[in-house]
Amino acid sequence: MIDYDHFHVLNYVKKEEYTGSMEGMRYMLKKKVVPRDDQEETCLEVIIWPEPYGYARTEEEKKLRKDFPFSEDGLKEAVVHLNQQFEDQRVLWDLSSKLEM
Repeated sequence: MIDYDHFHVLNYVKKEEYTGSMEGMRYMLKKKVVPRDDQEETCLEVIIWPEPYGYARTEEEKKLRKDFPFSEDGLKEAVVHLNQQFEDQRVLWDLSSKLEM
């Protein structure tokens, strides 16, 4: 599980994509700018996909995307989302962690 108290990646994500993995589940956090009512809004996009492949080699239909506010509160929500998806799809992550490339 990801512990928010030790997950200080928001400043990193301001400039670069952040990737990680957890027992078969891979994830990416990245800054995303989206148009909203004649303005632009910055969001924190979270993308989750199964191992064994990296982001570029994984089919788009296997990726789960969700946006959060680009703030500490948004990061907290993203951590809850990542942990919930890890628990909810445990069978998928267990299977994917055993696949060979």
